[in-house]
Amino acid sequence: MNQGRMNAIAAVNNFKPISAPLSFAETRATDIFGSNVFNDKVMKAMLPKEVYKSLKRTIEKGEKLDPTVATIVAQAMKDWAISKGATHFCHVFYPLTGLTAEKHDSFLVPDGKGGALAEFDGKMLIQGEPDASSFPSGGLRTTFEARGYTAWDVTSPAYILENPNGTVLCIPTAFVSWTGEALDKKTPLLRSLQVLNTQAQRVLKLFGKKVEAPVTCFAGPEQEYFLIDRNFYYARPDLYLAGRTLFGAKSPKGQEFEDQYFGAIPRRVLAFMMEVERELFKVGVPVKTRHNEVAPAQYEIAPIFEQGNIATDHNQIIMHTLRSVARRYGMACLLHEKPFAGINGSGKHLNYSIGNSELGSLFDPGETPHANAMFLVFCAAMIRACHKYGGLLRATVAAAGNDHRLGANEAPPAIMSIYLGEMLTDVFEQIKNGGAKSSKKKDAMHVGVDTLPPLPMDPGDRNRTSPIAFTGNRFEFRAVGSSMSIAGSQVALNTMLAESLDYIATEIEKKTGGKKAGLNQAVTEIIQDIMKKHEAIIFNGNGYSEEWHKEAKKRGLPNHPNTPAALPELTKAEVIELFEKYGVLSGRELHSRQEIYTEFYSRTIKTEAALTVKIARTMILPGAIRYQSDLAATCANMKAIGKEYRSIALDDVTAKLRGLQDAILDLEKLCAHEAKDALAEAKYLCDKVLPAMNEVRRWADELEQVVNDDYWPLPSYMEMCFIK
Repeated sequence: MNQGRMNAIAAVNNFKPISAPLSFAETRATDIFGSNVFNDKVMKAMLPKEVYKSLKRTIEKGEKLDPTVATIVAQAMKDWAISKGATHFCHVFYPLTGLTAEKHDSFLVPDGKGGALAEFDGKMLIQGEPDASSFPSGGLRTTFEARGYTAWDVTSPAYILENPNGTVLCIPTAFVSWTGEALDKKTPLLRSLQVLNTQAQRVLKLFGKKVEAPVTCFAGPEQEYFLIDRNFYYARPDLYLAGRTLFGAKSPKGQEFEDQYFGAIPRRVLAFMMEVERELFKVGVPVKTRHNEVAPAQYEIAPIFEQGNIATDHNQIIMHTLRSVARRYGMACLLHEKPFAGINGSGKHLNYSIGNSELGSLFDPGETPHANAMFLVFCAAMIRACHKYGGLLRATVAAAGNDHRLGANEAPPAIMSIYLGEMLTDVFEQIKNGGAKSSKKKDAMHVGVDTLPPLPMDPGDRNRTSPIAFTGNRFEFRAVGSSMSIAGSQVALNTMLAESLDYIATEIEKKTGGKKAGLNQAVTEIIQDIMKKHEAIIFNGNGYSEEWHKEAKKRGLPNHPNTPAALPELTKAEVIELFEKYGVLSGRELHSRQEIYTEFYSRTIKTEAALTVKIARTMILPGAIRYQSDLAATCANMKAIGKEYRSIALDDVTAKLRGLQDAILDLEKLCAHEAKDALAEAKYLCDKVLPAMNEVRRWADELEQVVNDDYWPLPSYMEMCFIK
């Protein structure tokens, strides 16, 4: 048994909790929740009444921020943070790397008398200035043009980040260049929320609905991840540099027994989950569920619905917390979409809805959806938006890691389609054919056991192969990758939905002259027209089947199987027109994003290719050659004592070694290629280099199946996925 496996087994057997157990009999979970957040309760207690009211109007009603309140808020925020042990503050922002960035500044300044004062004013709260040239800008900024600004996002509350040596006040911010162009994920999201509210309010007004709170989007991302012992993690250069295994033969057992999903959570993993939740509760992240996922060593954490901007910030905190807490328990958290070949990868299902506290979800059909005209309008707008801009939605989830799961018979196909379910499909078919008269009713399921209560039964099943599935009062966008920010997909959904709501509101106004009379007839006619033009996007069948791929092609639905094929959708004329019309992203900003994401893709594949060569040459080949040499020595010894001996194993290993060496040479030649532009380079890497990497892997994985375990240098899938 190799040393890494022995160490990992010892770590499991000798596991002891890292943190002191928390007694919920003495400290309730409700007392912990939000304790490190500068939330409404804290603001109400620490701010003057008028300042508090002004800030609340900005947060809850979307009114412009009064700059004069910033100094007073900054003072209160500083006092609160210092009372929590903070010595520094930082503006937290989300650059186009998809990661979280932060710049720390101390509260302390010398007082000129040998001491120091704590200083934090309104200017410091509102604006920071990180170096914009050090973040990807896709040509928006040149290297020598360094100025960039962070701007306080008042709608996302500040919080305290704890560290064993102190605490830091974290202030969520937007990040823009000196020219005002967005260099981050947050700025376009906030812009798209304004546009969504404007167009949704137009539709609501036509239905006689007047609400004070803005209509916004709500998100609930289900975060999947893997956990493996760190003894294995540090023995795999591919894992700690690329995030995924570039080599690894299939384990004798994978997920075939379906015994992992919702199974009993291993003791060490459960302790880790509990500490993750405790840390998240402190900063106000409303995590709700935890469970084993389908693949061995795969798990999920999911929060309840929140306003989309806050949900995005909280998801970044979740990913950071998962990684940092895993280290305390001797494990590594893997957020790559496909860390292990041959078993399910990890996604981040984005549950998406729109509405507000007064209305609830505007995607809630109620008990009689056929008679719920307002719901039908918003649902029809979603259908139209996804059909018109399905390619754009696909582009928002395009990345090298996500290419390993999209369309791989474990996650949504790369073809964007909507699953409505039997009830809604029937309602919209009725409307298309003349008018809806009825809806399928919910029923009760009797399971044949008298002691069990009747179970409410929905009128339709769910479909796990659909990338955009209606699930009761929301749409679940299942194509987002595990490591990705949910901001990009929300920006697209908000903007394209706003465009459809704009179209519908305009058509209703034309047909009714803005009067209530004739509204229902106008709505029916508009939905009929939308269904005739856009019903191709609706598909309730098996999204994994070959038949669907053929059918989707007939319907004219785009099918972009990989990132180089998908990213050009960002700069199509109709997409640029969409974003510029509503002021969410300019043509320059869209081109910059396409360039950045294309470069990320190429850098990822180049790094993986270089790692493939290095690991194959310096780890796998030497180990296999040692085994070959020992086999050859055994054959020679047998011959020396007068017994002719020919080893089938030796011939097999020799043939596989030759195949591996040839594949490595072929990959090295391909890696020397240089393309004429970024997109051509990405396509070359996708079409030529990735298959060559897979060929190296094929030979190496075949060797792993025959080489003695003591000679093999890398932890196996069997070890990594099943030693917990």
